[in-house]
Amino acid sequence: MDTSKRLAKLREYMEENGISLSIIMHPENQYYISGFKAIIYSRPIALMVEPAVTALIVPGLEEKHAEAEAAVDRLYIYYEHPEKTEDPKSYMEHLDKIISAFPKGTRIGVEASVMSMGLANHIKNAGYELLDIGRKISEMRFIKDEQEIELLIEAGKLVSLALSESLEKARAGISEIELDQYGNKALFEETAKKYPNASLDYFVMSPSGLIRSVMPHVFSNTRKLTENDIVIHSRQVGLNGYRAECERTFFVGEPTAKQKEVFNVAVAAQKAAMEIIKPGIMAKEVDMAARQIIQKAGYGEYSIHRTGHGIGLGVHEEPSLRFDSDLILQEGMAFSIEPGIYIPGIGGFRHSDTIIITKDGARVITDYPWELKDLIF
Repeated sequence: MDTSKRLAKLREYMEENGISLSIIMHPENQYYISGFKAIIYSRPIALMVEPAVTALIVPGLEEKHAEAEAAVDRLYIYYEHPEKTEDPKSYMEHLDKIISAFPKGTRIGVEASVMSMGLANHIKNAGYELLDIGRKISEMRFIKDEQEIELLIEAGKLVSLALSESLEKARAGISEIELDQYGNKALFEETAKKYPNASLDYFVMSPSGLIRSVMPHVFSNTRKLTENDIVIHSRQVGLNGYRAECERTFFVGEPTAKQKEVFNVAVAAQKAAMEIIKPGIMAKEVDMAARQIIQKAGYGEYSIHRTGHGIGLGVHEEPSLRFDSDLILQEGMAFSIEPGIYIPGIGGFRHSDTIIITKDGARVITDYPWELKDLIF
């Protein structure tokens, strides 16, 4: 992945704000700027960006990985085994050495919401000024470039396939986790066949029944689907880091009249949001397009979350489609569209699709039928 334009944009911001060094610690932001993504971050990793040089501080077990993947000028490695004695520096010693090369009073960019208070105080006590760059990087990530959009589109195909495979196997007697695995198998096989050397990550949940389906975020478990169950099957797939989301509410057997009514309201709300979204409108207008339909039907108190969220490297990322957001939407932004209604004793109702804002509207990159007749198994 070519990260050079992103790095140039960050450096331009640094120059405009008198920042001589930026320390990037958020894993998604490190990947966005350098192309390096670790599996686990219990051993700290820091991306250091200067006006002319980039460096990555990584633990020894990430050394070969970073050499292969990180688009940086220098690597600083810290080790935790006694055989490696020629460079015994710790993570903090590497960090301090890089920082101390700058004179006292230098302005250093950090992600204020990520850096620990202890480390921030350590740097400030050494005589340096800290300025938040986290918001700037987040705003850079709002607008997807061509290579990001290509990955999102492919992820949309994969998540749609996995969802379809699971729903086709839906029946009374199988557990939530069994339902999930049908789609997972298809996902793994398709990715291995069509995307050589790609990385894949995914999330799936299938809360079922009147109690669990009203919990918007809950892991699948061994509960078995029963006749007349309501289920929310929710999936995300990440291809080389970029994610698409697709969700459908479905029924095992015939839903009640009330469930049919609420289902149709939820579908109408999602369609309203998807029809209105385009460049130039405010995020809250999309939320209200969906929310007004739900409120008019009398279910406003049961619609307990935003209509959608940004998606890309993050499972949930900014910006959000919230009732209080005046953000003007732009071409290249990517969102989930997922208004939900959760009524105790009736069930949870939520479809989600991933869209990318185009020049004059939006492109839906996930694909599965929305209507009730296609979602009764």
